Amino acid sequence: MSSSLTRTRISAALVGALVGAASGILLVTAAGAFSITVGGVLTGLTLGVPALAGAVSGVSMTSGSTRSHSR
Repeated sequence: MSSSLTRTRISAALVGALVGAASGILLVTAAGAFSITVGGVLTGLTLGVPALAGAVSGVSMTSGSTRSHSR
């Protein structure tokens, strides 16, 4: 049972990281659309911070806090 929970947490972390990275890419694209020069460090932070936050929230959301009621 813990193996299933571990796989669920890993997949939730992966999905959260992908969603976070996608939002970071959108932020960099929006900055480019407004002609804001984005350096390498800022690009890394813009992609890394949302990806890390998405992974953490994905893991924390799978800790048994579901809304489904099994009968």
